Amino acid sequence: MGDQLSEEPPDLSTLSTDQLIARVTSLERQLKEQTAKYNSSTLPSKTPSPSRKPKNARVNREFDPSKYSTRFIALKFAYLGQRYNGLEFHPNNKTPLPTVEEELWKALNKARLVFPTPNPLLAPDEPNWEGCEYSKCGRTDRGVSAFGQVVGIRVRSSRPVDQVQKPAALEDAATRREESSHPQDLETATPSVVRATSLGEDSKRTPPPASESASDEASSFHHIKDELPYCQVLNRLLPPDIRMLAWCPAPPPDFSARFSCKERRYRYFFTQPAFTPTVSSAGMLNELHKPDSSAGRRREGWLDIDAMREAAHKFIGLHDFRNFCKVDPSKQIDNFERRIFYADIEEIDNQQGPVGYVGTPNFQQYEHSDSAPHRHLNDKPKTPPSTPTLYTFTLHGSAFLWHQVRHMVAVLFLVGQGLESPSVIDHLLNVSKTHARPQYEMADDAPLVLWDCIFPREGADNSRADALQWVYVGDETREAVGAKGAGKFGPGGVVDDLWRVWRRGKMDEVLAGSLLDVVVGRGGADSGAEATGLEGAVGKTAGSQKVFQGGDGPRFVGTYVPVMRKMRMESVEVINARYARRKGFEMREETRERGFRRVLGEGQGSGSR
Repeated sequence: MGDQLSEEPPDLSTLSTDQLIARVTSLERQLKEQTAKYNSSTLPSKTPSPSRKPKNARVNREFDPSKYSTRFIALKFAYLGQRYNGLEFHPNNKTPLPTVEEELWKALNKARLVFPTPNPLLAPDEPNWEGCEYSKCGRTDRGVSAFGQVVGIRVRSSRPVDQVQKPAALEDAATRREESSHPQDLETATPSVVRATSLGEDSKRTPPPASESASDEASSFHHIKDELPYCQVLNRLLPPDIRMLAWCPAPPPDFSARFSCKERRYRYFFTQPAFTPTVSSAGMLNELHKPDSSAGRRREGWLDIDAMREAAHKFIGLHDFRNFCKVDPSKQIDNFERRIFYADIEEIDNQQGPVGYVGTPNFQQYEHSDSAPHRHLNDKPKTPPSTPTLYTFTLHGSAFLWHQVRHMVAVLFLVGQGLESPSVIDHLLNVSKTHARPQYEMADDAPLVLWDCIFPREGADNSRADALQWVYVGDETREAVGAKGAGKFGPGGVVDDLWRVWRRGKMDEVLAGSLLDVVVGRGGADSGAEATGLEGAVGKTAGSQKVFQGGDGPRFVGTYVPVMRKMRMESVEVINARYARRKGFEMREETRERGFRRVLGEGQGSGSR
């Protein structure tokens, strides 16, 4: 190509148009030929190479449950309920927010910890507890949190399958079950055995074979140290506001998180003052029930803690709480007696912080702060408080009705605001005189927490101590020393995750509280204590009573009507009977016998709640 191009070119000016075109065409052809020859001599030949799999390629292998053993355990976990539509998932019931059970199911399923029996009525992504021996303790409602929720469930174990009793030998082992008294019996079996013996939620479990314990003793497998780190595995997959706290490796035989729980403990948080106090003399209340007349009138926004405490103590004992709950006719309940072990108003340590303006003279609880009523022995000495004080209504009981705690708190708030006397509790508990619940609003959901669930030892009379042997995340005081996945502190640990959740909320609190201080502190040192315009503004709402119900602020309800003078709901008997007729039941007994399912009629299927 170089020799041809180096020849002396002709004088193009002497060529005709046809000769010029022929010349250009010849040069283009030569250029293409030389380019093809050059490429063939310098570039490597393109020969097909064998396909190679990329490094670290994930191979999606089919998961075979038969290759793994399982065991029945209990899990204790916590969650902040504001982002969830309650704990319980209901099929065919779309909710605006996900439920806690849905998130728990996703984590268990993704970790391959459960082997449910397929249910064609459920979508693949819906919780399916069939064959998992699943049971739950407290069914919290939308927005309610839990710091000690408990479920029982059969999960995958790291124990080798060859150390698990084979299904064919289970019949022989059953004759020896009653003879086993080993305290660390593991309830392990292959998934096929589990599906044959379990019936779903709250079903009774088959006691573990005695030979399984003997196999554990003969092998090197330790039922805690060598087991899967259940809490850590699940915490990696759960949202940050749902955290596994502990697991119990050996629940007692026939354990049910629902029916084995003999005590549930709740806390309802609130501040003192309950809402921002009304400034100056315009905020002073004329109430009938004052703890100490020498302290003068009480300011609107502050609660009478002593009156609330007196009312709370009236709940203790065995009472009929039909006037402190919402009736669920689908369950056809006619026994509303529940036992309360403990009920009190408790103060929580509150350090210096934002919203300090409530400690200034124009916002204090009483006109004469030096003569304020004496504080309860359990209250911290703090006169006057520089920031809002935090209290809880602490409640321990054997069991609770639907929305019972929130109804109890609502009445206590009415007592604390001086709108009701503590004796209103006595009137509502006296069902012979108050046969139907007055139409009062229940308290807000956000401050309520299921604090703990207690499982006493079976047969222990009057015992209220938890007998389950919990292995907490990072527990170093029990046999869990050296266990895998003790992730309490450090990156990815429970404390680190919850710190991030807390700090995000704390910054919101600090900024909002500091902004309150800035707004109140500007425009006059006395905040316009006697300003005519301000008092006039307050007077415009004087005819509408503020009622606090546990939320972010009070509600204006117009003229307040005392609880015992409000309109009454229908009686329990009327509500249950109407539901039974509407659902096609002939009588309430039939409803119970058929598990609260509709009697099949012409072309009708079973109804679901």
